[in-house]
Amino acid sequence: MITLTQAQIAQFREDGFLIVDKIIEPEAAAEILENFEGVFEGHYQTGIKPDEVNLPVGEPPFTKQICNAWKSDLSVARHILSENLGKACAELGGWDGARLMIDNLLWKPVNGRSIGFHQDSMYSLWIDKPELVSCWVALDKTTADGGTLVYIKGSHKWGEAKPIMQFHGPEDDLKEVREWAKIHGFELELVPIVVPPGGGAFHDGWLWHGSRVNKADVPRRALAAHFFQHDIQFNPERISIGNGPIYGKYKKLGSNEVDEGYFPITYREDGYRTPGLDEYLEKGVV
Repeated sequence: MITLTQAQIAQFREDGFLIVDKIIEPEAAAEILENFEGVFEGHYQTGIKPDEVNLPVGEPPFTKQICNAWKSDLSVARHILSENLGKACAELGGWDGARLMIDNLLWKPVNGRSIGFHQDSMYSLWIDKPELVSCWVALDKTTADGGTLVYIKGSHKWGEAKPIMQFHGPEDDLKEVREWAKIHGFELELVPIVVPPGGGAFHDGWLWHGSRVNKADVPRRALAAHFFQHDIQFNPERISIGNGPIYGKYKKLGSNEVDEGYFPITYREDGYRTPGLDEYLEKGVV
């Protein structure tokens, strides 16, 4: 159960992120890990494939990523679709409701390559209100040199840049943000997220962040969720930007309405949640 104080909300808005030692219970993190490898191997509890299965191959190894595992695995769905998580993201964003954009299962093996530093909201410009609040949960204990998530403090105030050239495994993971900071006169202050299993952090969609090479002797596994405010629409003029070409397939012909079946509202101040969510979490019925 996440309960945020006004001081934490203020800190989030000042720094662009908030580190929390317990977002989900350690037992819940262990439950997700029980079928973690299975999901990457194509074993889907619900029978439904995630929207994206990114398994790049190479040496050193890349970080593996699955997008929208909530559709495939109920242990993921129970936490991603919880009202409490949606409420926390809405409070941090200053919204009266939250809607899930996407979740990620992230698996960085030993010696796993970096993820380039980027801004999440640059990849969501296909929505009329691209501002995001994201939640990243460590499923393993993290260390500063173990490929954990790294934030650049205060960088959510640096403006809208561009999508980076190479997301998975770049030679220079700080290339774009270093260039952006130099042009605009900013300094890079890197903050690694070091937390126990079930701990993690929330961050603003415009905050620069990434993860570095995993120099530890154990893999780093994590679950992330990215939330919009609830009252969004598709932006057809920017549907080709970021991951719009992937998720634009859910746009209805002749309408900019965002279908709750694919982007569910998990929290709203008036108590509303997308119909069917709780039945799905209980029975796995879509």
